[in-house]
Amino acid sequence: MNDIIKIAVDAMGGDGSPKKVIDGITHHYQKNKNTFYQIFGDKNKILTHINKKLPHTVYNIVHTLDLVKGTDSPLEGAKRGKNTSMWLAINSVKEKKSDIVISAGNTGALLVISKLNLKMIENIDKPALSALWPNKKGMSVVLDLGANIECNPKNLIDFSIMGSSLFKALYPEDKAKVALLNIGSEEIKGNETIKETYQQLNKEKNIDFEFKGYIEGNQLMNGDVNVIVADGFTGNVALKTAEGTANFITSELKKTITGNLIGKISSLLNIRNLKKFKARLDPRLYNGAIFIGLDSPVIKSHGGTDYIGFSNSLSVCTRIVSGNLIKKIRDNI
Repeated sequence: MNDIIKIAVDAMGGDGSPKKVIDGITHHYQKNKNTFYQIFGDKNKILTHINKKLPHTVYNIVHTLDLVKGTDSPLEGAKRGKNTSMWLAINSVKEKKSDIVISAGNTGALLVISKLNLKMIENIDKPALSALWPNKKGMSVVLDLGANIECNPKNLIDFSIMGSSLFKALYPEDKAKVALLNIGSEEIKGNETIKETYQQLNKEKNIDFEFKGYIEGNQLMNGDVNVIVADGFTGNVALKTAEGTANFITSELKKTITGNLIGKISSLLNIRNLKKFKARLDPRLYNGAIFIGLDSPVIKSHGGTDYIGFSNSLSVCTRIVSGNLIKKIRDNI
């Protein structure tokens, strides 16, 4: 793709910003030369972290001293006004000056300000927060992760369509396989909402994905499906559980292999495999939640990630724009 991808970047959100944001942009640009960065934030602070690796022709800084604080409630963040770095970045895609927006700032405020500025895609009632998870065979898209606590069958069907469109935008060579997260695999299991959604998806013949029925929490990483759908409450619990389990495993493994001489010798002998294991569970590689359902995708980078994680979120941005995500959703909905 030769067209320049324009990314609106809120440079002032998250821990260690704007340094990690600028370092992330610089790292991302090395392999993504067809990118232009609209950077919003304190120009004086931003310029101190830009070096020669980032040509001045590939970015523009929009100066503002106003920002949304991490401690703000979603409403407080929105009330800080239209001159915050977050609001200006989102407004940039609203005015079609950028293709996509990214922030590592306050999640709640980002969702509220996005909904205030951007329109919903036609025939979609609620946007959803989605993310990429590793599985045994590759990657899965999981949604909703907390944007909507209560959902009806139409919402879950919309999430299925949006999630499969996102998967196809990111992995165009693979078939999207959708499953509903439930407490069992039998048709009679679950509440009325999820059972009705199951029945409707099972009857639908025109959907652009393969519906695989229900999936239980202990099967999320098997890789038999690659789009996992839930309401925001269930999805968020599943996400936090998976993150906590991954952190527990890596920390316990680290204690085991460094706790005594035998463990240290064993780790030296298996250093290559251990590096592969660590990389597979490295959350920076899967950084970047995607707020979809609006007429422009909004990317939320984890506030605590480093510049590598932020760079990977920027890569998600370029892949989403290149994969024509919004058009795919509109065509499929």
